[in-house]
Amino acid sequence: MEPPVYYSRAEFIETDTGNKVSRRATIAGPQNIILGGKTIISSGAIIRGDLRRTGPGHAVVISLGRYCLVGEGCIVRPPYKTYRGNFNYYPMKIGDHVHIGTSTIVEAATIGSHVVIGKNCVIGKFTIIKDCAQIADNTIVPPNTVIPALSLFAGSPGRFMEDLPESTQEMVEAQTKQYYTRFQPLDR
Repeated sequence: MEPPVYYSRAEFIETDTGNKVSRRATIAGPQNIILGGKTIISSGAIIRGDLRRTGPGHAVVISLGRYCLVGEGCIVRPPYKTYRGNFNYYPMKIGDHVHIGTSTIVEAATIGSHVVIGKNCVIGKFTIIKDCAQIADNTIVPPNTVIPALSLFAGSPGRFMEDLPESTQEMVEAQTKQYYTRFQPLDR
């Protein structure tokens, strides 16, 4: 069993569904961000739910599933493109059991469940990451890339390296639940 990861209770807001959000994180447009429960948003993370499509009332939703971790200094913002002269943002969906490493920038369209993204990565606009995929540290995934299920991508630009074992789903789920359990307040 790995040692606990301690945090200051004063620094984190805990929701009814067990989400733990750092007061040092920037949550812009919180009404457009959905957290599935037991998700940790670390210090310095920026989640941009305030970016919208052209026209009033077209908020773009960012949804994260259960047992997700957005690492320190991460930036999560919806993908955008200009179409017929209009600049538009598009929704982003992140599945359950997704860990995003420190200082990673994510502009993906969809991230499946049981996905591990390393630190210092750039996930380009409209990237689709299928279930049980892994992105190695320092990887730059070009825009519009589709990363297949059970594959490891690494490098700059990110390339397929190897297939992951069928047990990836169970391993990642165990790791994300264990991390959440280990994430303990220092001042009880």
